[in-house]
Amino acid sequence: MHGPVLQDSKTKIVATVGPACQQPEQLADLIRAGVDVFRINTAHGSIADHEQKVMAIRQASKQVGCHVGILLDLAGPKIRLGELFCDPLQCDVGKTLTFIKEGAPQSDDQLTSTYPKLIDELQPGNHVMLADGQVALEVESVNADHAVCRVTAAGEVRSRQGINLPGVQLSVSALQRADIENAIWAADNEIDFISLSFVRNAGDVMSLRNVLTAHESEAMVIAKIEKPEALENLQDIVQAADGVMVARGDLGVEIDVAQTPVAQKRIIQVCNAMGKPVIVATQMLESMHHSVRPTRAEASDVANAILDGADACMLSGETAVGDYPLQSVQMMSRILSTTEQTLSERTALQERLEASDPTHLVHPITAAVTHAATVVAESIEAAMIIIATKSGSTAWVKSRSRSLIPTLAVSDRSASLRRMNLFWGIRPVAMSRMGPPAEIREQVCNWAKAEGSLKSGDRIVFVSGTGVVQNAHNSVVVYVVD
Repeated sequence: MHGPVLQDSKTKIVATVGPACQQPEQLADLIRAGVDVFRINTAHGSIADHEQKVMAIRQASKQVGCHVGILLDLAGPKIRLGELFCDPLQCDVGKTLTFIKEGAPQSDDQLTSTYPKLIDELQPGNHVMLADGQVALEVESVNADHAVCRVTAAGEVRSRQGINLPGVQLSVSALQRADIENAIWAADNEIDFISLSFVRNAGDVMSLRNVLTAHESEAMVIAKIEKPEALENLQDIVQAADGVMVARGDLGVEIDVAQTPVAQKRIIQVCNAMGKPVIVATQMLESMHHSVRPTRAEASDVANAILDGADACMLSGETAVGDYPLQSVQMMSRILSTTEQTLSERTALQERLEASDPTHLVHPITAAVTHAATVVAESIEAAMIIIATKSGSTAWVKSRSRSLIPTLAVSDRSASLRRMNLFWGIRPVAMSRMGPPAEIREQVCNWAKAEGSLKSGDRIVFVSGTGVVQNAHNSVVVYVVD
């Protein structure tokens, strides 16, 4: 058996792979620093590029000796500017810019987009945000061939930068042809998590799930919340998905930026209540693109995400293209570990998690036994909880307790081990064969002692199934290490 040494941080770290960290040796260093899941952004590169990243991640995982998860982030219907006549283009307040339907721009005040139906779906009074909200336009008039807009917030734009249309009802599907191709490739390559961009309703989530089911994929579907419509349909989306990502980049442009913190808290609360893992993403340590230290505001942002109940925090450009990818992961881990120490006191978060019903995730007996095991472990100050699991569902339920007692989840299924990397406070450990409970317990204890995580006299709580109740964990054993 093998797995990572127990680390201080229980909140999981997702790191984006890019030019700054795409070699196996670099990725191995990031795993050692605390990365649990690597993200591959399909908005950049081809399937051949993604294959190289997957190979490097799996080689790095083998070097370190643990099963790191991989998240494939589908680009979705991201609308972008076409090529500009004048690049870059300075947009001053009051300047008139015109989106044209066909042809290339013939002057610096003409714009094109990658979305063919843009002009058909714009109406006077709509707002158009360019370059992640740096430049704001208001639509003044629309006809069959063009839409005239006036600049209301000044700034500079470049070719191919993003267009956001807050409040505009678009007919474009959340799952594009390229997304379907990438999803099928992900299914064929046993990718663990697949996130869908610009989700608007539960139907978008089910479209992706149907593609994965048709290709016999066990990947967890992660819904990215970044549209106003998603907030309106939040409970249905969370119910349909296996997990959620608070994608604050586009969300902060699609809604008023002042509303973004409140929206984040609400999303996390709904996910906690429904037992779904939630990732907080975008600009968490933004200044570490070019600085070895984050700002105090960024450190507070990460800490508040944990206190709100996030299961994972994500690094984007900080690791993909930043100057300090390793230091960014190390800093994230330090902030997580320090913040988690405050969870030792009973919090409103813990009360909210315990009040929710986990029986929809697993057999009700498993849910009850897992809860009881955590209570027992807390009361006897156990050094460790060990869960023997095939699918990882029992570990999922345990993660909801936010107990600070180190928890190992043992499995002989590689896919389950990789998926458990997203579950708060769970450290997956691989076992070549799942034998009888007593045998598993002895092997895990011997391994943990060799790793320095256990010593003689420590108490552990072991959760397993005896086979008396089919498909359920029904046994809790308290064991003292020899």
